[in-house]
Amino acid sequence: MGLLKTAAKVAVASRVHGNVQRRQSQRWAAQDAAAAASAPAHAPVHAAAPSPVAAPPAPPALSQASGTEEMLQQLERLGQLRVAGVLTDAEFETQKARILA
Repeated sequence: MGLLKTAAKVAVASRVHGNVQRRQSQRWAAQDAAAAASAPAHAPVHAAAPSPVAAPPAPPALSQASGTEEMLQQLERLGQLRVAGVLTDAEFETQKARILA
């Protein structure tokens, strides 16, 4: 009976370890992607204070309906980036204000 308990503990520990390792690799991949995306934008700028990540300006909308739909899609993408840990709350708020303006 001791062998079965040990095997069960090893199985649980192995599963937990796999889950933690997968989450960490996803988080690191998101951080690497964010660093790669922001590296060219920050490289030529030598300012004293760090500037927020600037997204390219959105093209003008053809109609009000498509503009609203596009804004919602951009806001959803921003929310996903914040949840993934790519954007900080301050960067999220800055970009949200830019989209809604």
